[in-house]
Amino acid sequence: MKNWAANLTYSSARTERPRTLAELAGIVAGEPRVRALGSRHSFSDVADTTGVHVQLDLLDDGRPALEVDAATGVASVRAGLRYGDVVAGLHGQGRALTAMASLPHISVAGAVATGTHGSGDGTRSLAGDVVGLELVTASGETLTLRRGDADFPGAVVALGALGVVTRVELATVPTFDVRQDVFTGLSWDALAENLDAVMGSAYSVSVFTSWFEPDVRMVWCKSKVDEISIGSIRRAVGAAPTLLTDLGAVPATGPMHPLPDVAAVACTEQGGVPGPWFERLPHFRLDFTPSLGEELQSEYLLPRAAGPDAVRAVRALGDRLGPLLLTSEIRTVAGDDLWLSTTPGDSLALHFTWKQDWPAVREALPELEAALLPLGARPHWGKLFTVPVTDLPGLYPRFDDFAALAGRLDPAGTFRGGYVAELLER
Repeated sequence: MKNWAANLTYSSARTERPRTLAELAGIVAGEPRVRALGSRHSFSDVADTTGVHVQLDLLDDGRPALEVDAATGVASVRAGLRYGDVVAGLHGQGRALTAMASLPHISVAGAVATGTHGSGDGTRSLAGDVVGLELVTASGETLTLRRGDADFPGAVVALGALGVVTRVELATVPTFDVRQDVFTGLSWDALAENLDAVMGSAYSVSVFTSWFEPDVRMVWCKSKVDEISIGSIRRAVGAAPTLLTDLGAVPATGPMHPLPDVAAVACTEQGGVPGPWFERLPHFRLDFTPSLGEELQSEYLLPRAAGPDAVRAVRALGDRLGPLLLTSEIRTVAGDDLWLSTTPGDSLALHFTWKQDWPAVREALPELEAALLPLGARPHWGKLFTVPVTDLPGLYPRFDDFAALAGRLDPAGTFRGGYVAELLER
């Protein structure tokens, strides 16, 4: 079995798809090595095992797949569901998530466990909205943790090392509409001199580039839209950011895809047309396959204050990186307090979608990391990087606490495998 991009063949002996909690508990308690596997969108071996993989897409824990507490707005969802399977039901109950990743096709538990995120100055990673979770531990017992519990900050972005997460509780907000506007022709000088203003010009902003082009390729702005009443008529209000045009960018003349010369049919609607949050915040539609998977991905998250220096540093490597890239994306993420989070403070994310040429990418990554790590960069857990495993714990002040938590909940190492085993047994 391979991951989504087919760059990794998993090492597991077999895959199980339990239908009940009792069946899952029996597998976990009866096998020496077990790892949960989500939508297989990680490019690294962070979810690998030589034992048994369990997938939770068929798991019925005896409760509704989605429950919303009317008093608190907290949504409880089955962890094996994809975000795209959850959001319409959430919207139908008048609630929304604050952020979504660019793909709605990824599983809730997998995205949370690796610190996956969307974009926006005021929006945290998907893990940042987690307020509770349930997991089956190595003994086969179910453990519930909620915000306020001492172990909670170590159990959310946990790389699957503590157990199999079966249910996640998410904080929500009242539902809202979003319009998406795309701009082209922004110069590199304008971006470098106004980076914070550009990234803060809408609720969610993504800058797409290949770093060696004379101008930034595109800026995608996702703006919240409010409604006002005019007599008996309700009308949507909200405009595209004017900052981009003030800086010399121009509105796109039609729908655009993050990759050059690719039709935008799989992308969420652009052109300033208002729509529900879950149909605009992702870059891609759930009912389309966004890519054939013929790509590799890396991502590094840096303190927001280091953003301008990071952009200049990568821009200086443009001629080296550009020929290897399909596209690259700049985003922002608000900070959280989770122990293994890649965004402990407000952060700038630099995402790289590479051509599927691992030897060439592997050769280039140390040069990129040499430029970014001194600025405080942390690599995304589910992407490709070459930072030595012995250096990773030093990037996380609470790593020793996490390792102790993993040792306490999983003393026999049932959930260790792939990169997680290297990390905890270095």
